[in-house]
Amino acid sequence: MVSGSYNSGPYAVAITPNGAFAYTANAAANTVSVIDTATHTVIATVPVGMVPHGVAITPDGQFAYVGNEYSSTVSVIDTASNTIVDTVDGVAVAPEGLAIMHSRNALTSNCK
Repeated sequence: MVSGSYNSGPYAVAITPNGAFAYTANAAANTVSVIDTATHTVIATVPVGMVPHGVAITPDGQFAYVGNEYSSTVSVIDTASNTIVDTVDGVAVAPEGLAIMHSRNALTSNCK
């Protein structure tokens, strides 16, 4: 547990593209809660790095990326199994937020 102003409640949230699940970062608990939006119940709790702040879901809904501020890592959650499939080191110092750009909005080499 992290002391200070953090609490174990949700700090950030991201919704899957189909709207079926909400992924919430619980900063003091070092977990992500997976909430079924139809039943409003927690269906899984996934341990991640220290003080998770940001959550982003891939456009296809297959992965949730979680920025872990005190670990300076990003946890990758497989949304089908709600398990960690990778931990990315060295992406940033104290990541607090994440965003995923949809490919239809991506810049191309023709942009000026």
